[in-house]
Amino acid sequence: MRWPSGSGVLLALACCHFAQADDKNTSRPAEYSAEAGFGAEYDSNVAVDELDASSNESDYAATLDLELAVKKALSDKTDVGLSYDFNQNIYHDFTEVNRQTHILGGNLTREIPGADLGLTGFYIKSLLDGNSFLDLSRVSPSVSGFLGKKWFGRGAYVWSEKNLAQSDERDATTQAAEGDLYFFRRGLRSYFNLGYRFRDEDAEGDPYDYRSHAIKLRYIHRFDLAKRSVKLELAWRYEHRDYLADTPSIEEERSDRRHRVQLDLEVPLMTKAAVLFYAGYGNFESNYAPADYTQNIVGSRFIYRW
Repeated sequence: MRWPSGSGVLLALACCHFAQADDKNTSRPAEYSAEAGFGAEYDSNVAVDELDASSNESDYAATLDLELAVKKALSDKTDVGLSYDFNQNIYHDFTEVNRQTHILGGNLTREIPGADLGLTGFYIKSLLDGNSFLDLSRVSPSVSGFLGKKWFGRGAYVWSEKNLAQSDERDATTQAAEGDLYFFRRGLRSYFNLGYRFRDEDAEGDPYDYRSHAIKLRYIHRFDLAKRSVKLELAWRYEHRDYLADTPSIEEERSDRRHRVQLDLEVPLMTKAAVLFYAGYGNFESNYAPADYTQNIVGSRFIYRW
């Protein structure tokens, strides 16, 4: 794996600059964390979203996940972190879309009066059935801070570049602006998140250029059950994509409307272990037939953190 072009250097230079700019350095040790999980899920319509390909057939899959992270305080006001994520889906019948993904990430945060500045970089490598499928690089500067006692805001610019081994025409550079607003009803025990994103994707093939508007609404609630803190999350996401050139097969500009609803319920088993139950529904509407379908996903995972 490799860093996205320039982002590793950018993060390193920023780390040095911020550390030297602080009046007080810190010798606090680095913090390490890890998470491993395995589970199973049912997919009513096995699909590869990046290729607008859906099977209209269902299947079951085993899932494996691993997350490793380290965080280090460079000073009283500056933190840097590195992370690695691995996940694997193994289908019972549709083995040709068994997906393995590696994600290498870095982040830098700097506290300034009234706000936090952030810089994140990710490199994502995905394989389908053991073959190279997707390479994606992403860099995003952000600013965030409290807007009141219970209100928190975050804004970010996102640049990304993706390459698809099976479809060069879909290789693209993307620029996006996104914002999130949080309302902490009862601190982290109960809060809402409203978000908006504008995306402009410039692909190698003109029919795949598009602009989109997306909104999301999430509600997170923690409650006690048998002396354990259970986490419930409800989420709704909507995206409207307008393509900028005619799609040859339909002889007109493509238009997509994507609705997603998700429910997650995490139940602790012990201090470091939990079981996650999840269910999702997707309704993908499009005048381009291969991208017009519905999908239901139901699954569970055992999670261990340390």
